[in-house]
Amino acid sequence: MSRQRPLPERITALREATDLARGRSEDQLIDQTSTLLDKVDRRLAFSGNHTVVALAGATGSGKSSTFNAIAGAPLAEPGVKRPTTSKAMAASFGGAPSSELLDWLDVPRRHEVSEVPKGLDGLVLLDLPDHDSTQAAHRMEVDRMVQLVDMLIWVVDPQKYADAALHDRYLVPMAHHSDVMLVLLNQVDTLAPEQADNVVKDLRRLLDSEGLGKARLQPFSARTGQGVAQVRELLSGMVRDKKVAATRLSQDVDHAAGLLADSLGKEAPGAVSEARSRQLTRSLAAAAGAPVVAEAVMGATRRRGSLITGWPALSWLASLRPDPLRRLRLGALPKADRKHELEPARVQRTALPRGQGASKARVDSAIREVSDEVAAGMPRGWAQSVRRASLTHAETLPDDLDRAVATTDLAMDRGFGYWRFIQVIQWILFACVLAGLGWLAVDFALAYFQMPPLPTRRYRSIPLQTWLVLGGVAGGLVLAGISRVLVEITARAKGRRAEQVLHRSIEQVALAKVVEPVNAELRRLQQARKAIARAR
Repeated sequence: MSRQRPLPERITALREATDLARGRSEDQLIDQTSTLLDKVDRRLAFSGNHTVVALAGATGSGKSSTFNAIAGAPLAEPGVKRPTTSKAMAASFGGAPSSELLDWLDVPRRHEVSEVPKGLDGLVLLDLPDHDSTQAAHRMEVDRMVQLVDMLIWVVDPQKYADAALHDRYLVPMAHHSDVMLVLLNQVDTLAPEQADNVVKDLRRLLDSEGLGKARLQPFSARTGQGVAQVRELLSGMVRDKKVAATRLSQDVDHAAGLLADSLGKEAPGAVSEARSRQLTRSLAAAAGAPVVAEAVMGATRRRGSLITGWPALSWLASLRPDPLRRLRLGALPKADRKHELEPARVQRTALPRGQGASKARVDSAIREVSDEVAAGMPRGWAQSVRRASLTHAETLPDDLDRAVATTDLAMDRGFGYWRFIQVIQWILFACVLAGLGWLAVDFALAYFQMPPLPTRRYRSIPLQTWLVLGGVAGGLVLAGISRVLVEITARAKGRRAEQVLHRSIEQVALAKVVEPVNAELRRLQQARKAIARAR
């Protein structure tokens, strides 16, 4: 059997759980628990040498006579002579308790019992107003006091022991305090022995059916003194043990912890699932224009590759097409600025379409699916808090996504080394064409002026200069064709890489701006549940 935690430790745990549940569980429950904790703290702050016991009962039950019988002195005015005040009266046995305790209980009428019955030294006995009084102030005082005292003695009579006003308003709601309750069946002297026995059995059955099996039941007669010794003996044992206050407070804490535990529910994942997180990233990537950027990377690679590796006589045509990445105001982030890439002031806005229309609806739907998944089965207040957490950064999310895209290194400044090698070859071939054309032009000019041609060599009857022109053109075009295939392969690889790195960048935004706030709320719930477990 596990050892119960000390009461102060349980109080601390319940306060922690209450603070964690504030704004999530019902406000009324949180306020009630906070009030209870304040009460427990105040009661523990007072001396444990006094046990506060209250007598409560209905009009005509003989409560005041019972009070006097237990006290052994005529302190309370019975019947029509009772004072009209709505406040309780205190009888202190064995010296008055600290004034702070009675001030906290707000008991202005105080008496000291000079002749203390054996074993009752340290008892503070309270006489409460009638709980069924026609005066609302009297009923309110009873309601207040039953929440503060250490033990309750309910005085009932044979005619009204099953009164619904008593059972429904006090006994049943306070059944969790049954082991610090005593029910006195007063006026048994007015019944025949057999009748008294039947009434006691019926009352016992009624209490057991209402969950008050631990409540003690004692036949009593304030007039004849029957049961007085037994009641004093019971009170003496409780005063001697000095555990009644701690027991009552422990039950208060346990009951409050149980109610709060119910408000926390039992079903909820510990974190957003990886599958749902990936789905959110895909939706945000689509909304942020990652596919558009990946396509632009391929287009920009093709354009730049054509400019560098194409045949110089024709490659300039590629420059007439706009650069897709520059149109989006994207490209390689300067290395000097990469360490500042998350600073909004240093990041240029892209020209990508911002989250509107269908893309915004897709983002909203993806975020809602995240919150709906984790909130399934959670109490209403906590489910709402999860939804709010998922929308914590909803207003700035489009800017965050745009910044993530703008600061992603698309590697457009590296990975093209072979282009320069092809470019050198192309210019060599182009130089051969120019040399051949120049040679042919000189020969044409010399022939025009009827001068002898420059010396040359022939291969298969074709002059070398002609071979330079034909070979340079053919070689350049063939190399341009091969280069085009290689550039396309490079463009597709760059596009795939761009899509991957953009997804990683956007994943970081999704985790930080949506998933982490939701997970933080789930961790808060788990912490509250663990605190409740320590409090119970």
